[in-house]
Parts: sequence; structure tokens; C-alpha cells
Amino acid sequence: MRIYTRTGDNGTTGLIGGQRVSKDSPRVEAYGSVDELNAHLGLALVHLQAHERFCHILQQVQNDLFVIGSELATPTNRKPVVAPVSEQQVQALERCIDELEAGLEPLRHFILPGGAPASAALHVARAVCRRAERRVVTLFHIEPGNSFIITYLNRLADLLFVMARAVNAAESVQDVIWDG
Repeated sequence: MRIYTRTGDNGTTGLIGGQRVSKDSPRVEAYGSVDELNAHLGLALVHLQAHERFCHILQQVQNDLFVIGSELATPTNRKPVVAPVSEQQVQALERCIDELEAGLEPLRHFILPGGAPASAALHVARAVCRRAERRVVTLFHIEPGNSFIITYLNRLADLLFVMARAVNAAESVQDVIWDG
């Protein structure tokens, strides 16, 4: 099987179920941003090889993002092909955030993205996550969807921020404090 089909050469792509839509539609923008986030997490994982706990968390997140991408690529008039993301996945993120924050110094200043390479990669992923969240919000203004997707992305951005701080702490690298 070839990777190219030529069906998208006219600026359209197929959703789950076969419906064709423009590649710049809000739906494609939403799941494309989630896909981009997943790729950034893959890059962050390369920098996190010495941190098994963080890798385990992010690998689960990557699987969750595939579910979210599938949900977003499925038109609202079709039955989902996978079990939708739910409150359980959101709660799992919250537990991770709470556990990581418990080991960190309280945040007293704004911090800038940076520090250790893994931390910087997590900050990039966090910013991409916030964009994905905005794209899903835009889509859901047009078409209804699973509200837990927005909640999940919101909480994931928080997790990535806290994880970036935790990586800096684990590597004895200072967070970059904003001096504004």
C-alpha cells in the first residue's frame, strides 16, 4: 500500500466514515493541532529518557490524544469508533499534577519556558496544547462535541507546565524566572 492516495490534492481530506471536508475546516484544524501536540510529546520523550516516571505518564497521554484525535475526526452524526475520553482520564491527569506539585517549591514568580532541554520541550508542548484547546473550542462553537476533550486539554497543559518544573527540579536546573 502506498502512503499517498492523491485524494487530498484538491485541498480536502476524509473524516472517519468517508465524508470529505476542506483541510482548513475547524474540525481538521482541531484534530490536526492535537496531532501536532502528540508529535511534540514524542520529541519531549526523547529528552526524558532518564525520567521513567515522566515517560510513562506521557506515553499514556499520547494514547489518550489518539483517542481524542479519533473523536474529533468523526463527524457528530456518526457513532464513535473508540470509547470517548471521559472524566476518568481527566482525573488521572489531576492526580499526576497533584503528585508532581507536592514535590515542588511553591510557585512565587512567573517563569519563562526553558531550563533543561526536556523542560523546554515540555513548555513547547504546553503551548501547542493550549492552541489545540482553542481549536477544539472553536469547533465546538460550530458543532457540539465531547466536553471532556476541552477539560482534558486544559488539564494537560497544566500537567505539562508542572512536569516542566519537576524536570528542572530533578535535574537541579533553576526555572527561568521572569524579571518583568
